[in-house]
Amino acid sequence: MRRRLSSTSKLAGPAPVQAVLFGALLSFVLTSGTASAQVATVREIVDLLVTNQSVQTGDFVKDRAAAEAASAALGQALLVSLTTLPTGASSAGFTYRFNPSLGTLERTTTNFGPSFVERAVTSGKGRVAFGTTWQYASFTRLDDRRLRDEGLVTTANRFVDEADAFDVERLTLALRSQIVTGSATVGVTDRLDVAVLVPFVWLDLDGTRTDTYRGSSFLQAQATATSSGFGDVAVRAKYHFFDRGGARLAAAGEVVLPTGREEDLLGAGRGATRVMAIASFEREFVGVHANMGLGFGGVSDEITYAAALTVAPAPRVTVAAEFTGRHLADIGRISEIAAPHPLITGVETVRLSAGALGMDVVNAGGSFKWNVGGAWLVRASVLMPGTSAGLTSRARTTVGIDYAFGQ
Repeated sequence: MRRRLSSTSKLAGPAPVQAVLFGALLSFVLTSGTASAQVATVREIVDLLVTNQSVQTGDFVKDRAAAEAASAALGQALLVSLTTLPTGASSAGFTYRFNPSLGTLERTTTNFGPSFVERAVTSGKGRVAFGTTWQYASFTRLDDRRLRDEGLVTTANRFVDEADAFDVERLTLALRSQIVTGSATVGVTDRLDVAVLVPFVWLDLDGTRTDTYRGSSFLQAQATATSSGFGDVAVRAKYHFFDRGGARLAAAGEVVLPTGREEDLLGAGRGATRVMAIASFEREFVGVHANMGLGFGGVSDEITYAAALTVAPAPRVTVAAEFTGRHLADIGRISEIAAPHPLITGVETVRLSAGALGMDVVNAGGSFKWNVGGAWLVRASVLMPGTSAGLTSRARTTVGIDYAFGQ
């Protein structure tokens, strides 16, 4: 893991000599403390971006509590969003069952299924499937607030009898994630699958905070963080208990282990369990799939829901339209609140805060699977945000490859 931190001072207009000297001294201290900078976590760097003041803006007294509240709200929002990114389905593309009349295995479906929505059919006894996916996202908004361009207003101060703030602090963030997930699915019986998903995460964050005080802009802090490591590992089991005329039902359970570092936004920090009902209807080359589940622990208790339509236009190709959603019961979207300044009468501070509990994160898109030969599957998908909640990117791209073998 690599983390780099820097802070710079630059004035857009003239400033007192004391301010320049203070900023230079603080910049020297921050950039000279190599050991402490290298051990800073991503959460600590977010806190520095929001709370550090390397250049004094006149004689105005900052509301420290407002900055700390904004930092806590921002850090929690980033953690929630990064740990609730859609993960791939553990259902294998190739599924088989034993036909006693023929004395051999036969394919149970004519398509390879969706990429993110689980389907009810299981792999078949003794079948093993391995897969690897790479997912990339570049985030541009947080709860419908721009992270780039004009940036996110973290705190602002205004006189109670004036509409416009005289002191506004803006944070611009460039945030990118790459997730490589390895998965393995084993058919324990014809009706029971067990799977494990192991994500490895790379996270890049570049941030700049600027304070505009009475029309003059002051560059307060800059920081760059790059962290990498294992995310939260998931172990899943699925039992296929009903199959009649193309209609199939299954139940699934999942245990998520807190293997990712919460302080670097790689994991939720505590374990979670989920249960899910899965329904599928497949005929010829068309399939319809629906999921409904409950989750407990992690960053929040949740309700999950998903649906997919799969079509196999050719024997080796399957395309799907997919929809996934999560209702996070214990998390609220970022909101702005105003409170009286603790030290100055007649001034109020606008700060970021967690809003009312309950947030829906929705994604929709399409996926493609191609049997390139033998039991090899190549897949690709693009997901788009369906709501403005949480971190959103214009598109989230996933590519991967699967291989299946067994009896």
